[in-house]
Amino acid sequence: MTADSTGGPGRPEDVRDPLAEAVPPPPVAGPRTDAVPHVAVIGGGIAGLAAACALTERDVDVTVLERESSLGGRVCGWTTTLADGSSATMTRGFHAFFRQYYNLRALLRRADPGLDRLVPLTDYPLVHRDGPRDRFSWLPRTPPWNAAVLAATSPSFPPRDLAGVNLPAALQLLDVDVPGVFERLDHLSAQDFLDAVRFPPTARHLAFEVFTRSFFADPRDLSAAELAVMFHVYFLGSSEGLVFDVPRSPFPQALWDPLEEHLTDAGTRLRTGSRVEEVVPGAEHRFSVRGRTLEGGTFEVGADAVVLAASPAGTRDLVAASPGLGTGPWRDRMARVETAPPFLVSRYWLGRPVRPHRPAFLGTAGHPTLDNISVLERYEDEARAWARRTGGSVVELHAYSLDEGCDPDFERSRLWKQAETVYPELSGAPVVDSRHELRADCPLFAPGGHRDRCGVTTPDPFVVVAGDHVRTDLPVALMERAATSGMLAANALLTRWGRPGHTVWTVPRRGRSAPLRALARRARRAPSLHQG
Repeated sequence: MTADSTGGPGRPEDVRDPLAEAVPPPPVAGPRTDAVPHVAVIGGGIAGLAAACALTERDVDVTVLERESSLGGRVCGWTTTLADGSSATMTRGFHAFFRQYYNLRALLRRADPGLDRLVPLTDYPLVHRDGPRDRFSWLPRTPPWNAAVLAATSPSFPPRDLAGVNLPAALQLLDVDVPGVFERLDHLSAQDFLDAVRFPPTARHLAFEVFTRSFFADPRDLSAAELAVMFHVYFLGSSEGLVFDVPRSPFPQALWDPLEEHLTDAGTRLRTGSRVEEVVPGAEHRFSVRGRTLEGGTFEVGADAVVLAASPAGTRDLVAASPGLGTGPWRDRMARVETAPPFLVSRYWLGRPVRPHRPAFLGTAGHPTLDNISVLERYEDEARAWARRTGGSVVELHAYSLDEGCDPDFERSRLWKQAETVYPELSGAPVVDSRHELRADCPLFAPGGHRDRCGVTTPDPFVVVAGDHVRTDLPVALMERAATSGMLAANALLTRWGRPGHTVWTVPRRGRSAPLRALARRARRAPSLHQG
């Protein structure tokens, strides 16, 4: 954690936006306990590791229990052997580490103070199947000038079509306040909102639907409030810009192996391959956490508190299997946690290279399922070494929001065919080997679901929840929501044991410009969004 993570003066190194906000920890509730509390953190992804770090740094005894054989959650990686005998690291796909991910970057700095294991991607084009193309690297970082320049210069915003935009509806993107925006827009789907705004079709595909699908959901199934918050976080509410970093090595080597060493040195116990099956009242401790290892053995861990930091479905199912956790209404809310539709990651090790000008990452729109293409040797050292040795390329394709029960072979085939239309040199390229991950374990932020979403705290003050599905009432998303919720979960426990918590940072919690917010509020008195 950076120097002011304990609430001291100054700003963390990553917080360059002058309007970014510090969220101080809650005040200490009482005297510091003499006994060292023990916490079981269930889940070794970003949320669980953030909670573990925050607790360990305040002299709490922590055991992390992760069901998979490696840390990282949905950003994990594992070793595989290719058909040519090469050892490679497979992951669940490309992740962008944006500069406004303040709490995630603070977590990574614990083991990599200079963030030397990240490398910037200065540009990432977005290309529609019909030809329009956008880039973000040259835009000013500060709103609203970034939006104004994009609208004035982008081929996705032709002046003739801009005249048809429903301005009162569009202005709502400039008056995002969290959590207030959920009261105004959560009942709408992202598609309803975009229909009402009437953006030009190309702009809608490139500047909006590409981003909504990063939530692994179709715009019809995503809350309009989440869409508004997303644009606030990445574009209209932060001056950090749209440039992001990526790990220069596969996720385990760049991120989790160093953090595992850091935590182990600090005294945290990290137990991978440990699937928690139930949490019940304990004998010597408040809780007994029980489960099975990958080898088939059983384990039991006593804990004074529990951090539920598994996947959305994993947390939901664990609560269902642990009748003593929480109250009836809270358990009912947890039972309604939803997951997004399946997504597919296909990675190919090719016997010949893609063209030299291909970017490291390309967002796509207008295709049936293809959402983006990445060329790993452009940024990742392991893939670069393989490509240099073989003269080939390592290419990864993503398809989000597939149909439930889809046929994996069919989806792999049509995803590849779509990629061939974007990068024609893929056609006929010899495939040395490939790996495919079809998963369905990301959270779904459906219209109308915000009020019912579980938060960090629960009816039991010694049970807290963390993850990217958790309501934080801060403008955070994706990996940053996971890291932030982990810190907030740790803070909720630390205050009960008389220990100071950690300050977290966020992009501004409301629109940056008071005049623009006032204009948006005035526009809300115009006819409703549905009349647009």
